[in-house]
Formats: sequence, structure tokens, C-alpha cells
Amino acid sequence: MTVCRILAALLLTVAGAAGAQEAAHRPDAPHASVATLMTKALSDYPGKEAMMITVDYPPGSVDPVHRHHAHAFVYVLEGSIVMAVNGGKPVTLKAGDTYYEGPDDVHTVGRNASQTEPAKFVVVLLKDKGAPVLTPVH
Repeated sequence: MTVCRILAALLLTVAGAAGAQEAAHRPDAPHASVATLMTKALSDYPGKEAMMITVDYPPGSVDPVHRHHAHAFVYVLEGSIVMAVNGGKPVTLKAGDTYYEGPDDVHTVGRNASQTEPAKFVVVLLKDKGAPVLTPVH
């Protein structure tokens, strides 16, 4: 399995209680596609690195519940996505909107807001060097 496929399988960003149930009821839901754009060691912060990725959500895509153990800065390029952390109220983001997740946040909802249109966003992660992009939460 390629690194991108592994990341895509893991980064099927978030679901929370409702989202997890939705994903569980939709095993045929399309999966997100993740591409790493760059990774850069941060010499001013020993042991840390920045990673920039893009996430493409096909229509109806839903993520599993996960955490990043990183500062995650999201910028929506196209379409509309729904995000929430720590069981909070989901927010719908459209092209040009931004979102932040902290290192201790659990990404409980992550999905394409549309059943008919794709969505795409960029994520910049500030994380421990060599740490995985995300860790599933069960």
C-alpha cells in the first residue's frame, strides 16, 4: 500500500458520535484522497517539522474519528466541508474559509458537505518529526 493510500485511509477526516455512526452506516462511502505536498524540518524547533498536504473529498466522503497530535491549519480550496473537534458543534466551511485543530483535539466530524460535488482543502501540520499525520480514535 502506498504512503498516499495509507494517509488517505487514515485521514478520512473525522466523524464524532454522529459522524462515526454515519460512517458506520455507510461503509460504501467514498474515501478521501491525500497527497503530501512537502515536509520540512523546522531547525528553530528541534524535533519538529511542518507538513503540507491536500485532501480531496469525493461527494459523500466521511472521515473516521481521529487526532493529529499536531497543530493543523486548514484552508478550503473548493467545495464545502463539515468539521468539528471534541464533540463540538459542526461548522460548514466553504472555499476560502479556514479552520484550526490543536494537538490535543479529537477530530470528531469531517466530511464533504455535498453528496454531489467534490471538495478540496490544504492542511499545514506542525508536528513531531516523523510522527504519523493522524492516529485513529476508537
